[in-house]
Amino acid sequence: MSAMQTLSPSPTWGTSRADPMLPARFRVASVQRELAGVFTLELRPLDGPEAFAFAPGQFNMLYQFGVGEVPISISGDPTRPRRLIHTIRAVGSVTDALQQLGVGSVLGVRGPFGSAWPTVEAEGADLVILAGGIGLAPLRPLIYQVLANRKRYGAVCIYYGARTPDEILFRTELEQWRGRFDLTLEVTVDRAGPDWLGRVGVVTRLLAGRGFSPPDTIACLCGPEIMMRYGVQALHELGVADRRIHLSLERNMKCALGFCGHCQYGGTFVCRDGPVFRFDTIAERFAIREL
Repeated sequence: MSAMQTLSPSPTWGTSRADPMLPARFRVASVQRELAGVFTLELRPLDGPEAFAFAPGQFNMLYQFGVGEVPISISGDPTRPRRLIHTIRAVGSVTDALQQLGVGSVLGVRGPFGSAWPTVEAEGADLVILAGGIGLAPLRPLIYQVLANRKRYGAVCIYYGARTPDEILFRTELEQWRGRFDLTLEVTVDRAGPDWLGRVGVVTRLLAGRGFSPPDTIACLCGPEIMMRYGVQALHELGVADRRIHLSLERNMKCALGFCGHCQYGGTFVCRDGPVFRFDTIAERFAIREL
């Protein structure tokens, strides 16, 4: 599936198929506190079938009744469609309200929307996954998908950076993945105290260790924009072509359908044409800071 292909909301669930602006009701099945201000919700549908099909990289609009809605990438396993999972940072009124939900609470869901990570295009190629901070959450479905079909891919290298050891997301899963013999996983932090025995430094430095063949590599990046800028630069220097680099841009999305214009990015809309973009299609715009 091309990363530039806009995917329609899944036909496998919910009444929102009649109107994509109408949220379907979901109940909170579990709440996991990940980090300070970061939490994971597992949702189960009250309207429609139990399965929720989605592609890695897609997002949903989560609606807190009486407060508003917010776009959140799906962070669960696409091979387990009965568990709809979102990992959320509380940064505003809607996400603060979502953080207050407990098991049994009901919220609205619209989606899934948007383009996907290039799981099919990457088959037979080496795969580099570069994540910063909570940017690991939108990449986690890609990792699940790749590991469920491991023989279809070449070398798999996961490089993850956090600001401090206390801000490492999905620590248990990272340790599990590190224990596999069929992939490379490196974690680094920007700063740490004497108790940290791992790497210290920006995540893009991990690329210098290679473990992959640049001309034969597909790279997928998600994290702070400055991290992705330097990540693209480092990949260029190693010889990875623009058309083989994919970024997830999640900025100012409001309606998820390209109607409101909040997420216009040059001649495209992030919600409708993204959030995953092939870098050669946005390189000129990406070079303009604060666009």
